[in-house]
Amino acid sequence: MGEHNTLGERTSPQPARRVSAVVVPLLGLIAVIVGVVLAWNNLETNVGWFAYAPLSDTVFMGDNGSFVSKGTQLGLTIAGLGLLVLAFWAGLRIGRRGSHPDR
Repeated sequence: MGEHNTLGERTSPQPARRVSAVVVPLLGLIAVIVGVVLAWNNLETNVGWFAYAPLSDTVFMGDNGSFVSKGTQLGLTIAGLGLLVLAFWAGLRIGRRGSHPDR
């Protein structure tokens, strides 16, 4: 309880909380959409065939051993971060709702 609140008095949410209640999930949703679009547009990866070269002194250095392009990896990372933001926001909202039984 604050100094100026009585037992039955309710205070309205602060404007900063209202803005963050809209901005945070919106940014998370935008990140998910941008990540999915970025990953979808970079799906094509060229995988070349290589053969055994018995007298070659060169060492094959692949692209991190993955068949997923860097753009797809970046898109999936951005989408994953957006999903984490949305999950954090949803957990915070559920936790706030559950802590006040009279709302």
